[in-house]
Amino acid sequence: MATNKDYRDFVLEQLSILENITCKPMMGEYLLYYQDLLFGGIYDNRLLVKITDNNKKYQMSEAIPYENAKPMYLVSDIDNQEVLKDIILDTYQDLKKD
Repeated sequence: MATNKDYRDFVLEQLSILENITCKPMMGEYLLYYQDLLFGGIYDNRLLVKITDNNKKYQMSEAIPYENAKPMYLVSDIDNQEVLKDIILDTYQDLKKD
């Protein structure tokens, strides 16, 4: 099942609290970048972020974006823009270190 454009648009609207968010289509899904760093994606109408030490504190559940992929964290409360912003920034900070 591919992500529908309405859900993609909703997620991007929620992420508009951050500047420099880009979205690239890939095989019916969408990869998400913050300041040109891949931090997650939209898979099957779900917002997922990479698992890092810094974002474990949000106690998100793990989900598989697609078959044979590494687990990612499922962001279930995308309505709360402030928490969403914090999750993205914390994820970005850890990924930027690598």
